[in-house]
Amino acid sequence: MSVQLRGTGAILRRGQVEREVGLKRSTIYQRMQEGTFPRPIRLGERAVGWRASDIERFLEDPAGYRVSSPSDESRDA
Repeated sequence: MSVQLRGTGAILRRGQVEREVGLKRSTIYQRMQEGTFPRPIRLGERAVGWRASDIERFLEDPAGYRVSSPSDESRDA
């Protein structure tokens, strides 16, 4: 199953991510700590967003999703 949320390079804010994946903020952040949800990227001093492509990968297999590698996390918030 291929899920396409937005065009290439699109960034989704937290509310959009919650609606797309059906999870609330606390669950998203808990899963990020566990490495089972994509990490956001910093957009500003107090703003983060998720790459639409990362969320699409998550939606392809939510139960089996794992963060790719530690190097990916270093570029994130």
